[in-house]
Amino acid sequence: MNKQPVRVIALYLPQFHPTPENDQWWGKGFTEWTNVGKARPLFHGHYQPRVPADLGYYDLRVPETRIEQAEMARTYGVEGFCYWHYWFGNGRQLLQRPFQEVLASGQPDFPFCLSWANHSWEDKQFSKEGTHQVLMEQLYPGEADEIAHFNTLLPAFKDHRYIQVDGKPLFMVYAPFELPDAERFIRLWQKLAQENGLKGIHFVGQTNNANDVAALRAMGFDAVNIVRLFDFFKQDYSLLEKIHMKAMRLIFKKGRLVDYAKAATYFSGSEDRETDCYPTIIPNWDHSPRSGRRGHILINSTPERFKKHVRTSFSNVVHKPAEERIVFLKSWNEWAEGNYIEPDLKYGLSYLEALKEAIDETNPKQ
Repeated sequence: MNKQPVRVIALYLPQFHPTPENDQWWGKGFTEWTNVGKARPLFHGHYQPRVPADLGYYDLRVPETRIEQAEMARTYGVEGFCYWHYWFGNGRQLLQRPFQEVLASGQPDFPFCLSWANHSWEDKQFSKEGTHQVLMEQLYPGEADEIAHFNTLLPAFKDHRYIQVDGKPLFMVYAPFELPDAERFIRLWQKLAQENGLKGIHFVGQTNNANDVAALRAMGFDAVNIVRLFDFFKQDYSLLEKIHMKAMRLIFKKGRLVDYAKAATYFSGSEDRETDCYPTIIPNWDHSPRSGRRGHILINSTPERFKKHVRTSFSNVVHKPAEERIVFLKSWNEWAEGNYIEPDLKYGLSYLEALKEAIDETNPKQ
């Protein structure tokens, strides 16, 4: 049983190792580090490139790296990693090697769960020169594929390290509304889980719109992870401001610079206090290593401002039953999105220390 006052689960990108597909699409040896390393400042004071510190430019094929990540996460209060899982239909997977090796080896002995990143890959996601070409299409072939998908993940669900809620393995779906028939899919997997000795699956639907909560409940999801990263842009702008922002994005291919402290006031909401709503904490965001000038960039993030945001999120969950005091950290290592908490040369361990301080200062309401 987790002894922390809150259950911080960090989203984990398994992209940092070469694959044949990335070699074909982007050139021999491509990983996320390629975009991270070649990033350059776009304006005065822009923190680019971002250089990893303690862990270096790691390769996730190396077991010692995965162990060191887990030890670091545990030290600073993270309960476990939520690995992004890529299943494109007909048994097609990508980036599966790091997690498969974690599962097969038993190391690191650190909790984990999975989030199905059920979306097609386009080249524009990984490069500012992208042309909207589909690299890998997300397909939903039907029930036989859903059964194969479940059976592929069953060893993970049964692993003692798998993160559970009320005795059920937690499984998140990135784009729940993309499922052709989410209700049928969830019923099928619940049935398969029980037939294989599990109590069931704790399904979490991810959304960036708090208004989706009721619909996701109706579809059969047990909980909802709300990501309010861009809620700042949903405020009541004037028509002229909205036209200006759209023109800058579509015509001039330029995103907006937004002060982190201002954006962070929108990262939390009243829905987060509901037992089945799991909030998201966000240390920073800068998509420019992938998208160039067209991506939105948060500026002036500091460990102190991050800690203030984290404490607000924690205050929304401390009254819940211990099992449901879940907060997702976005992210552990999304370096090409400026969205990571691993140490870098500028801040070192400061963001992790801020997280740990916020955890230690949180008192659950029994």
